[in-house]
Amino acid sequence: MKVEPKTLPGFMELLPNDQIEFNSIKEKIQKSYESFGFLPLDTPIIESADVLLAKAGGETEKQIYRFTKGDNDLALRFDLTVPLAKYVAEYYRRAKLPI
Repeated sequence: MKVEPKTLPGFMELLPNDQIEFNSIKEKIQKSYESFGFLPLDTPIIESADVLLAKAGGETEKQIYRFTKGDNDLALRFDLTVPLAKYVAEYYRRAKLPI
């Protein structure tokens, strides 16, 4: 069986020169945000599928890659809306704003 290599829809793959340019732009944006007092935050790329699908349902279902691992129904997040809301709900008493 011959497999054709291809990047999955919704994923970005950058060649070295493009990655260098991307990193440079990202660094400028990050420095700008930090200059206004925003703090960095990194959330897991994998979320519980029920959390991602809780409100939006059908349209969101089309935007996620969903899979199971053992008894866990998991999905790859497609943006930061749900992880940020989850973070604020979990850590709002300790979180230093702005994030």
